[in-house]
Amino acid sequence: MTADQAGDLDCLEFDGEAFDPTRWLYSPPPSPSPVPVPGSVAEALRQVSATALVGEVRAVVVAAHRSALRAQANLQSAMIAAFGATGQAGPAGPATGHVEIPPVAPGPVATRPVVATRPVVVGRFEIVDGQPLAVAHGAHPVVAGEPVSAEAAFKPLARSDRTQLAGADLARLVEGSIAGVFGAAYDQDGANPSIRLAPAGDPLLSRVDDIALRGGAWGRGELRATLRPDVAARAGSAPAAARAVLLAEATAQAAQVFAMYLGLHLCLADATFVRGRPDGRGEPDRCRVDLEEDAGTSAEHEIVLAVTAVDLVPRPWLSVDAEIRAGGEVVARLWDVTLGIREKPGAPVGPGVGGIVPVFLGRKNRFGERMMLNELHMAHCSKGDQDVALGPEFARYRDTRATRLPDGGLRLVDRIVTVDGERGNPRPGSSHETEYDSPADAWYYQESANASMPNCVYMETSLQSALILGYYLGATLPALEGDHSLRNLGGTATLLREVDLRDKTLRQHSTLLSTTPMPGSVLQDFGYLFSVDGEPVYKGESMFGYFSAAALARQSGLDAGRLVPTWLEQQEPRPAVRTINIAGRRADRSAPLCSQGYLALVDDVDVVDGGGRYGRGYLRAVRAIDPADWFFERHFFRDPVIPGSLGVEAVIAAMQEWVVDGGHADGLVRPGFVLPVGLPMTWKYRGQILPTDAATTLEVHIKAVERKPGRIRVIADASVWKPTMRIYELTDIAVELREEGALPW
Repeated sequence: MTADQAGDLDCLEFDGEAFDPTRWLYSPPPSPSPVPVPGSVAEALRQVSATALVGEVRAVVVAAHRSALRAQANLQSAMIAAFGATGQAGPAGPATGHVEIPPVAPGPVATRPVVATRPVVVGRFEIVDGQPLAVAHGAHPVVAGEPVSAEAAFKPLARSDRTQLAGADLARLVEGSIAGVFGAAYDQDGANPSIRLAPAGDPLLSRVDDIALRGGAWGRGELRATLRPDVAARAGSAPAAARAVLLAEATAQAAQVFAMYLGLHLCLADATFVRGRPDGRGEPDRCRVDLEEDAGTSAEHEIVLAVTAVDLVPRPWLSVDAEIRAGGEVVARLWDVTLGIREKPGAPVGPGVGGIVPVFLGRKNRFGERMMLNELHMAHCSKGDQDVALGPEFARYRDTRATRLPDGGLRLVDRIVTVDGERGNPRPGSSHETEYDSPADAWYYQESANASMPNCVYMETSLQSALILGYYLGATLPALEGDHSLRNLGGTATLLREVDLRDKTLRQHSTLLSTTPMPGSVLQDFGYLFSVDGEPVYKGESMFGYFSAAALARQSGLDAGRLVPTWLEQQEPRPAVRTINIAGRRADRSAPLCSQGYLALVDDVDVVDGGGRYGRGYLRAVRAIDPADWFFERHFFRDPVIPGSLGVEAVIAAMQEWVVDGGHADGLVRPGFVLPVGLPMTWKYRGQILPTDAATTLEVHIKAVERKPGRIRVIADASVWKPTMRIYELTDIAVELREEGALPW
């Protein structure tokens, strides 16, 4: 019946349950009696409770009257449209049986945007700890992904070039031979024999058709897999409750494959897959399933899985949404299928008393060396339980503002290889080695104006390695009981050679030089050197301070608490100023040599040609501070502050723009910015920029412009202000523009 034909009728009647055109607007409570499901899927297919049978009868009635319902929907379209006009609902599709669901207003980052349409379903379930509860009426919202940024994307613990798996590969995963499928980077020296596909012994997949790390609606990963033909036949003919359980189990197995692909198992030595988040709270595992019309038992069933969340805290876990397709048509949708990896009872997870690690914790690096601590421990040191990361002595800091590693894309230490030192005895000469894997698709390569790793990452990965050494040795344990903060106070660093660090492992060697306890604080000096493929790349020395809240509040900046104005503000008469519109250039995505995204730290720069302390040029920039700026969430947990390295990076960005604006890139073929080799840069920090600060100001005094064939190097001194004081001082900060292939400086 068409809409025109329906318009000629006054009413439509049929035998059976009366149709309520507004019933989809509300959700009666679900049936209180869950459908019991035994341990195995096969048993679930054989036993369905009376509650499920009632649901089946209802589903048959609904299917039998489907065409009548659609015709009635045409008659009621005007009425439903009226509901839409009041914001309660939208119109029903006249021929498709789809119903408009009003979009949900954007909420917090974790809130999922709602897609407008939902097909009529023949069965709706919430599966709680494997038990399906039939849910009457009320629609599960269909959501579209909000792709994660490159900075926030989860970094896999290992990577494989395998994107498709045949039946033989899945058989190896059932046996637990993960390295045999994905490669040597997944090897654990015999650890984790229980991490295997389908640990219950009933593999439901016949092949994996595609795996993508950054695919899917959420940008967190996607996997497509095909059910075994006999499983597809069972899914096509099973009662709805058992069918929902079967498809949820198949989706969980597909998620197991993706978890192995990410290497989530690599940070535990003796663990197993569990359903739900492995948070130890005993909360039930829940997922939701909508069943739609099946294409029949002969159609091939495909799982299209999109990862919605993945993390290592409290233990490795991921959550997925999925569609089940048969003959190309969606026959089921699943939400919030969550899979975790949990250590077996009694298995060690981290260091014991004194930081001693008594057994191998399962992680090897890409060279096959056993690691002391791994990505799980670094994640806990960022935002989890510090006793898991460093040992039981650090449980005292669990609910306080305490020393933390940065989080997300700013966490630039992956593993501790070894420690030469004793907790409680921070003697000079104590040392350790750490590693950081720098993937080619890292956010900072994509968003930097540099042809190589930006300066802020060189600084951060070295400083983070040093700070974790002092913290691990127990610098704060005897002196700081409650809330305290870690701050870098300054240092000097030098790039030793120009090298492309994409897809390299940075090996950091940090040495404690001194420890000085003071009232309300502890100061430590470190030396550090990082190498790649056994060759030194970057070295430096730096000082850190651990401060109580009272000691931190006494910071007086670089000028004894006085607000010293910028050079430009001191000039009488005021010199001529021109402005470089960086934001405008950035908006032109084709503009070369311009930082983007999270490294867009400066919007415009005021220039005094021939000005400044050295008469070679002066730059000044002001940046408003937004409490929602991305770096406050990353640096640090419960103690938000702008990373000093990003303040330095903002100065570098201003200098780079001055170089380009001055025409210094003209005539160069394939130019790119690099860090200058062999030129020490010194920084001094005596304050912090907080979310409550209104703005930050930087100034740059150009003091040298040097040239060599195919290269130009600009050297300057600089300062950074918060609203009340000057807090950063930079000496011999430099940028270098070179033509690709030019001889080293």
